[in-house]
Amino acid sequence: MPKISDIEETPNPNAVKFILREPVSNGTARSYSSADQGQDDSLAKSLFAIEHVVSVFYMDRMITIEKDDEGDWDDLLPILAVPIRAAEAVNSPAAAAAAVGGAIAAVTSDDPRLLKINEILDEKVRPALMGDGGYLEVLGLKEHTLSIRYQGACGSCPSSLTGTLMAIEGMLKQEIDPELEVIAV
Repeated sequence: MPKISDIEETPNPNAVKFILREPVSNGTARSYSSADQGQDDSLAKSLFAIEHVVSVFYMDRMITIEKDDEGDWDDLLPILAVPIRAAEAVNSPAAAAAAVGGAIAAVTSDDPRLLKINEILDEKVRPALMGDGGYLEVLGLKEHTLSIRYQGACGSCPSSLTGTLMAIEGMLKQEIDPELEVIAV
């Protein structure tokens, strides 16, 4: 049962990040943008049962929850704390593999550029996104087009879909391939 260490605002006004003392996953990012997607995950299911919750993202000692425009954080935060405190760590290898999803294809690709792209993202981009309650998953690389998916607070944040995306593309063009185009799906 994780204890909540802190609750932080994110650049996305509809998302907050809960910092936990114990992990709820072991290095595996879990991201759900609907109650249907989170139906088989007990933590996500319990959070989606709370009115106004529209997305759930968690990884290690962080849970980011996004609400709709009608929800009020002052009302929601105490209610959200209950299922978070009741959560248990996800230790099952099968659950971890299922959560990775499309990222497996990206990591196991024969294209050596993908390994370098993931190294750059791990070093320069993902830590900043995690600091803001989000994450970035590489879905694949076809010719000169890299497909990524923002998760957590970044999933619907206007700055990640514009400025951050352009910064990532510029960095990868400079370090990997000047013709590379990065698209968020």
